[in-house]
Amino acid sequence: MSVVAWLTAPEITSPRQARAQRLYALWRAFRTNPMGLPSALVILALILAAAAAPLLARHDPYVQDLATRLRPPDRLHILGTDELGRDVFARLVFGARTSLAIAFLVAAIVGPVGLLIGTVAGYLGGWTDRVLMRLVDLFLAFPGLILALAFIAALGPGVDHAIMAVSLTAWPPIARLARAETLTIRKTDYIAAARLTGASWPRVVLRHIMPMCLPSVIVRLTLNMAGIVLTAAGLSFLGLGARPPAPEWGAMLSTGRQYLLGAWWLAAAPGLAIMMLSLAFNLLGDSLRDALDPRRG
Repeated sequence: MSVVAWLTAPEITSPRQARAQRLYALWRAFRTNPMGLPSALVILALILAAAAAPLLARHDPYVQDLATRLRPPDRLHILGTDELGRDVFARLVFGARTSLAIAFLVAAIVGPVGLLIGTVAGYLGGWTDRVLMRLVDLFLAFPGLILALAFIAALGPGVDHAIMAVSLTAWPPIARLARAETLTIRKTDYIAAARLTGASWPRVVLRHIMPMCLPSVIVRLTLNMAGIVLTAAGLSFLGLGARPPAPEWGAMLSTGRQYLLGAWWLAAAPGLAIMMLSLAFNLLGDSLRDALDPRRG
Protein backbone atom coordinates (compact mmCIF):
# COMPACT_ATOMS: atom_id res chain seq x y z
CA MET A 1 0.00 0.00 0.00
CA SER A 2 1.50 3.36 -1.01
CA VAL A 3 2.20 5.91 1.70
CA VAL A 4 3.76 8.58 -0.52
CA ALA A 5 0.71 10.86 -0.53
CA TRP A 6 0.46 10.57 3.21
CA LEU A 7 4.15 11.32 3.77
CA THR A 8 4.09 14.35 1.47
CA ALA A 9 0.81 15.84 2.75
CA PRO A 10 0.85 19.63 3.31
CA GLU A 11 0.71 19.37 7.09
CA ILE A 12 4.01 17.45 7.15
CA THR A 13 6.83 19.92 6.51
CA SER A 14 9.89 18.10 7.81
CA PRO A 15 11.26 14.56 8.14
CA ARG A 16 10.91 14.85 11.92
CA GLN A 17 7.21 15.51 11.63
CA ALA A 18 6.89 12.63 9.16
CA ARG A 19 8.54 10.24 11.62
CA ALA A 20 6.28 11.44 14.43
CA GLN A 21 3.23 10.91 12.22
CA ARG A 22 4.35 7.36 11.36
CA LEU A 23 4.76 6.51 15.04
CA TYR A 24 1.32 7.89 15.81
CA ALA A 25 -0.22 5.93 12.94
CA LEU A 26 1.45 2.76 14.17
CA TRP A 27 0.03 3.27 17.65
CA ARG A 28 -3.38 4.01 16.17
CA ALA A 29 -3.30 0.64 14.41
CA PHE A 30 -2.80 -1.19 17.69
CA ARG A 31 -5.37 0.99 19.43
CA THR A 32 -8.16 0.84 16.84
CA ASN A 33 -7.60 -2.46 15.06
CA PRO A 34 -9.01 -5.32 17.15
CA MET A 35 -6.35 -7.76 15.90
CA GLY A 36 -3.28 -5.51 15.93
CA LEU A 37 -2.30 -5.70 19.57
CA PRO A 38 -3.35 -9.36 20.10
CA SER A 39 -1.26 -10.50 17.12
CA ALA A 40 1.76 -8.56 18.38
CA LEU A 41 1.29 -10.11 21.83
CA VAL A 42 1.18 -13.61 20.34
CA ILE A 43 4.46 -13.03 18.51
CA LEU A 44 6.00 -11.52 21.64
CA ALA A 45 4.81 -14.47 23.74
CA LEU A 46 6.43 -16.94 21.33
CA ILE A 47 9.67 -14.97 21.39
CA LEU A 48 9.67 -14.92 25.20
CA ALA A 49 8.86 -18.64 25.32
CA ALA A 50 11.80 -19.36 23.03
CA ALA A 51 14.11 -17.19 25.13
CA ALA A 52 12.94 -18.84 28.37
CA ALA A 53 12.89 -22.38 26.97
CA PRO A 54 15.28 -23.79 29.62
CA LEU A 55 13.00 -22.42 32.35
CA LEU A 56 9.71 -23.55 30.79
CA ALA A 57 10.74 -27.07 29.80
CA ARG A 58 11.02 -29.57 32.65
CA HIS A 59 12.70 -32.15 30.40
CA ASP A 60 15.75 -32.15 28.16
CA PRO A 61 14.57 -32.03 24.52
CA TYR A 62 17.35 -34.41 23.47
CA VAL A 63 17.07 -37.09 26.18
CA GLN A 64 15.50 -40.32 24.94
CA ASP A 65 13.46 -42.74 27.03
CA LEU A 66 12.09 -45.61 24.99
CA ALA A 67 10.09 -46.86 27.97
CA THR A 68 7.83 -43.79 27.67
CA ARG A 69 7.69 -43.52 23.87
CA LEU A 70 4.42 -42.28 22.31
CA ARG A 71 2.90 -41.48 25.69
CA PRO A 72 -0.22 -39.28 25.37
CA PRO A 73 -0.39 -35.93 27.16
CA ASP A 74 -0.45 -36.23 30.96
CA ARG A 75 0.77 -34.35 34.03
CA LEU A 76 4.38 -35.37 33.51
CA HIS A 77 4.43 -34.67 29.76
CA ILE A 78 1.79 -32.03 29.02
CA LEU A 79 2.08 -32.55 25.25
CA GLY A 80 3.05 -36.22 25.38
CA THR A 81 6.23 -37.87 24.12
CA ASP A 82 7.51 -38.71 20.66
CA GLU A 83 8.63 -41.95 19.07
CA LEU A 84 11.89 -41.88 21.05
CA GLY A 85 10.36 -40.92 24.37
CA ARG A 86 11.42 -37.25 24.18
CA ASP A 87 9.13 -34.64 25.72
CA VAL A 88 7.14 -32.91 22.95
CA PHE A 89 6.62 -29.69 24.91
CA ALA A 90 10.35 -29.33 25.55
CA ARG A 91 11.11 -29.87 21.88
CA LEU A 92 8.37 -27.42 20.92
CA VAL A 93 9.70 -24.51 22.99
CA PHE A 94 13.31 -25.22 22.07
CA GLY A 95 12.26 -25.62 18.44
CA ALA A 96 10.74 -22.14 18.58
CA ARG A 97 14.29 -20.82 18.85
CA THR A 98 15.26 -22.34 15.51
CA SER A 99 12.03 -21.45 13.71
CA LEU A 100 11.97 -17.85 14.95
CA ALA A 101 15.69 -17.40 14.33
CA ILE A 102 15.30 -18.49 10.71
CA ALA A 103 12.31 -16.17 10.19
CA PHE A 104 13.91 -13.07 11.70
CA LEU A 105 17.33 -13.64 10.14
CA VAL A 106 15.71 -13.96 6.72
CA ALA A 107 13.77 -10.74 7.35
CA ALA A 108 16.97 -8.98 8.46
CA ILE A 109 18.60 -10.00 5.17
CA VAL A 110 15.85 -9.47 2.60
CA GLY A 111 14.58 -6.16 4.04
CA PRO A 112 17.76 -4.11 3.55
CA VAL A 113 18.74 -5.93 0.34
CA GLY A 114 15.36 -5.47 -1.32
CA LEU A 115 15.05 -1.87 -0.11
CA LEU A 116 18.51 -0.91 -1.42
CA ILE A 117 18.10 -2.58 -4.81
CA GLY A 118 14.61 -1.17 -5.33
CA THR A 119 15.48 2.41 -4.37
CA VAL A 120 18.66 2.46 -6.46
CA ALA A 121 16.82 1.09 -9.49
CA GLY A 122 13.93 3.51 -9.11
CA TYR A 123 16.07 6.60 -8.53
CA LEU A 124 18.76 6.06 -11.18
CA GLY A 125 16.48 4.63 -13.86
CA GLY A 126 17.94 3.90 -17.29
CA TRP A 127 20.10 0.82 -17.78
CA THR A 128 20.56 0.40 -14.02
CA ASP A 129 16.82 0.08 -13.57
CA ARG A 130 16.49 -2.31 -16.50
CA VAL A 131 19.30 -4.60 -15.33
CA LEU A 132 18.16 -4.76 -11.71
CA MET A 133 14.50 -5.27 -12.57
CA ARG A 134 15.29 -8.02 -15.05
CA LEU A 135 17.22 -9.71 -12.27
CA VAL A 136 14.16 -9.39 -10.06
CA ASP A 137 11.95 -10.80 -12.83
CA LEU A 138 14.34 -13.73 -13.21
CA PHE A 139 13.96 -14.69 -9.54
CA LEU A 140 10.18 -14.16 -9.62
CA ALA A 141 9.88 -16.45 -12.64
CA PHE A 142 10.55 -19.50 -10.45
CA PRO A 143 8.28 -20.70 -7.63
CA GLY A 144 9.89 -19.75 -4.33
CA LEU A 145 9.92 -23.21 -2.81
CA ILE A 146 11.33 -24.80 -5.98
CA LEU A 147 14.11 -22.22 -6.12
CA ALA A 148 14.91 -22.79 -2.44
CA LEU A 149 15.00 -26.55 -2.97
CA ALA A 150 17.40 -26.14 -5.90
CA PHE A 151 19.69 -23.94 -3.84
CA ILE A 152 19.80 -26.37 -0.91
CA ALA A 153 20.29 -29.31 -3.28
CA ALA A 154 23.45 -27.60 -4.52
CA LEU A 155 24.83 -26.69 -1.08
CA GLY A 156 23.41 -29.43 1.14
CA PRO A 157 20.91 -29.37 4.04
CA GLY A 158 21.37 -27.27 7.16
CA VAL A 159 19.90 -24.29 8.98
CA ASP A 160 22.42 -21.84 7.53
CA HIS A 161 21.73 -23.02 3.99
CA ALA A 162 17.98 -22.86 4.65
CA ILE A 163 18.32 -19.22 5.72
CA MET A 164 20.23 -18.37 2.53
CA ALA A 165 17.77 -20.33 0.37
CA VAL A 166 14.69 -18.62 1.81
CA SER A 167 16.40 -15.21 1.60
CA LEU A 168 17.12 -15.86 -2.06
CA THR A 169 13.41 -16.20 -2.79
CA ALA A 170 12.06 -13.47 -0.46
CA TRP A 171 13.91 -10.29 -1.53
CA PRO A 172 12.48 -9.67 -5.07
CA PRO A 173 8.96 -8.56 -3.94
CA ILE A 174 10.55 -6.11 -1.50
CA ALA A 175 12.71 -4.68 -4.28
CA ARG A 176 9.75 -4.18 -6.62
CA LEU A 177 7.74 -2.42 -3.92
CA ALA A 178 10.67 -0.13 -3.03
CA ARG A 179 11.15 0.74 -6.71
CA ALA A 180 7.48 1.62 -7.13
CA GLU A 181 7.63 3.93 -4.11
CA THR A 182 10.86 5.52 -5.33
CA LEU A 183 9.45 6.33 -8.77
CA THR A 184 6.91 8.60 -7.08
CA ILE A 185 9.08 9.96 -4.28
CA ARG A 186 11.86 11.12 -6.61
CA LYS A 187 9.42 13.56 -8.26
CA THR A 188 8.59 15.40 -5.02
CA ASP A 189 9.85 18.87 -4.12
CA TYR A 190 11.53 17.40 -1.06
CA ILE A 191 13.91 15.31 -3.20
CA ALA A 192 14.40 18.17 -5.67
CA ALA A 193 15.49 20.39 -2.78
CA ALA A 194 17.95 17.76 -1.62
CA ARG A 195 19.49 17.59 -5.11
CA LEU A 196 19.75 21.39 -5.28
CA THR A 197 21.87 21.38 -2.14
CA GLY A 198 24.45 19.35 -4.04
CA ALA A 199 23.75 15.99 -2.40
CA SER A 200 25.11 13.02 -4.36
CA TRP A 201 22.76 10.29 -5.50
CA PRO A 202 23.94 7.80 -2.83
CA ARG A 203 23.20 10.39 -0.15
CA VAL A 204 19.78 11.15 -1.63
CA VAL A 205 18.93 7.45 -1.75
CA LEU A 206 20.26 6.55 1.70
CA ARG A 207 19.26 9.65 3.67
CA HIS A 208 16.04 10.75 1.98
CA ILE A 209 14.38 8.10 -0.20
CA MET A 210 15.00 4.93 1.80
CA PRO A 211 13.50 6.35 5.04
CA MET A 212 10.37 7.36 3.13
CA CYS A 213 10.05 3.89 1.59
CA LEU A 214 10.63 2.15 4.92
CA PRO A 215 6.99 2.10 6.16
CA SER A 216 5.72 0.29 3.06
CA VAL A 217 8.64 -2.14 3.16
CA ILE A 218 8.00 -2.94 6.84
CA VAL A 219 4.34 -3.65 6.11
CA ARG A 220 5.18 -5.88 3.14
CA LEU A 221 7.91 -7.66 5.06
CA THR A 222 5.57 -8.32 7.98
CA LEU A 223 2.98 -9.77 5.61
CA ASN A 224 5.71 -11.89 3.97
CA MET A 225 6.85 -13.28 7.32
CA ALA A 226 4.08 -15.87 7.23
CA GLY A 227 5.37 -17.15 3.90
CA ILE A 228 8.93 -17.15 5.23
CA VAL A 229 7.86 -19.22 8.25
CA LEU A 230 5.99 -21.69 6.06
CA THR A 231 8.82 -22.00 3.54
CA ALA A 232 11.39 -22.60 6.27
CA ALA A 233 9.13 -25.17 7.92
CA GLY A 234 8.55 -26.82 4.54
CA LEU A 235 12.27 -27.21 3.97
CA SER A 236 12.70 -28.81 7.40
CA PHE A 237 9.64 -30.97 6.72
CA LEU A 238 11.47 -32.33 3.68
CA GLY A 239 14.63 -32.92 5.71
CA LEU A 240 16.56 -30.02 4.18
CA GLY A 241 16.56 -27.64 7.14
CA ALA A 242 17.47 -28.40 10.73
CA ARG A 243 19.19 -31.76 11.12
CA PRO A 244 18.13 -34.41 13.66
CA PRO A 245 18.11 -34.52 16.60
CA ALA A 246 17.80 -30.70 16.70
CA PRO A 247 14.20 -29.68 17.52
CA GLU A 248 12.47 -27.66 14.79
CA TRP A 249 8.75 -27.29 14.07
CA GLY A 250 8.87 -28.41 10.45
CA ALA A 251 10.99 -31.46 11.27
CA MET A 252 8.70 -32.33 14.20
CA LEU A 253 5.70 -32.11 11.89
CA SER A 254 7.40 -34.42 9.40
CA THR A 255 7.99 -37.01 12.10
CA GLY A 256 4.50 -36.64 13.52
CA ARG A 257 2.76 -37.40 10.23
CA GLN A 258 4.01 -40.99 10.45
CA TYR A 259 2.08 -41.47 13.70
CA LEU A 260 -0.92 -39.31 12.86
CA LEU A 261 -3.56 -41.94 13.64
CA GLY A 262 -2.06 -43.40 16.80
CA ALA A 263 -0.21 -40.39 18.26
CA TRP A 264 -1.96 -37.28 16.97
CA TRP A 265 -0.18 -34.96 19.41
CA LEU A 266 3.15 -35.36 17.61
CA ALA A 267 1.87 -33.48 14.55
CA ALA A 268 -0.75 -31.33 16.29
CA ALA A 269 1.67 -29.43 18.54
CA PRO A 270 4.12 -28.15 15.88
CA GLY A 271 1.34 -27.75 13.33
CA LEU A 272 -0.65 -25.46 15.63
CA ALA A 273 2.52 -23.51 16.50
CA ILE A 274 3.30 -22.89 12.82
CA MET A 275 -0.29 -21.89 12.11
CA MET A 276 -0.44 -19.54 15.11
CA LEU A 277 2.81 -17.79 14.22
CA SER A 278 1.87 -17.41 10.55
CA LEU A 279 -1.60 -16.09 11.39
CA ALA A 280 -0.17 -13.62 13.90
CA PHE A 281 2.24 -12.19 11.32
CA ASN A 282 -0.56 -11.86 8.76
CA LEU A 283 -2.84 -10.04 11.20
CA LEU A 284 0.00 -7.79 12.35
CA GLY A 285 0.81 -6.92 8.76
CA ASP A 286 -2.84 -6.08 8.07
CA SER A 287 -2.89 -3.79 11.11
CA LEU A 288 0.27 -1.99 10.03
CA ARG A 289 -1.12 -1.58 6.53
CA ASP A 290 -4.30 -0.02 7.91
CA ALA A 291 -2.28 2.37 10.07
CA LEU A 292 -0.18 3.56 7.14
CA ASP A 293 -3.06 3.82 4.66
CA PRO A 294 -3.33 7.49 3.64
CA ARG A 295 -7.04 7.10 2.87
CA ARG A 296 -7.89 6.45 6.52
CA GLY A 297 -9.10 9.39 8.48
